[in-house]
Amino acid sequence: MEKLQHALRTKKFKHGIFIALVIIMFGWVIYRFGMVAYENRRYVFNTARVAAESGIPVTTMTVVKQNGKLLTPIAIRNNRGYVSAKDVSKFKAGQKIGAGKIASVSKNIDYNTGLYLVKTTGVNDGIGFVEFVANGYFVPLYAINDNSVMVSVDSIAQRRDVNIAGQDSENAYITSGLSDGDIVILSTVHAGQLVQIKK
Repeated sequence: MEKLQHALRTKKFKHGIFIALVIIMFGWVIYRFGMVAYENRRYVFNTARVAAESGIPVTTMTVVKQNGKLLTPIAIRNNRGYVSAKDVSKFKAGQKIGAGKIASVSKNIDYNTGLYLVKTTGVNDGIGFVEFVANGYFVPLYAINDNSVMVSVDSIAQRRDVNIAGQDSENAYITSGLSDGDIVILSTVHAGQLVQIKK
């Protein structure tokens, strides 16, 4: 018993205990790194791999041909407004503008202003919004890129060229390129990517 107690007090024994503790700590660190790598392989931390295999989560809308409207602003004073050559095609006689309507749109440019005259009736002075009402597909502008939208076909993103007949600050009116039931992707994706529609 005395020999055992003496052996426990020796420097050699204490040194051996210290080395054993270091080895245990080192083994624990390696184990933890191994577990993190294992969890990573199980997709707990690797979102890129999950997206590649399960699909990139996207926000979508299912389009249906419907009646909708676009709102185009115009400044009115004394039932008169002026618009540029770029925008004159958006205005037609009879369109609603607030409580009034457009009476006429000049076919000739006003040489004093370089703009086209729009005459209205029953419209208060200030900024009014001319209503363009149509039947078609209305899609948010941010979902359109170079006259095309991305649609989900069998959970694969595909580019679809569309014809934009009009737009306002938020939406575009599309007359061709889409069909009822098409799933338009509102998130940013690339053609050919696997997508996962958010519920």
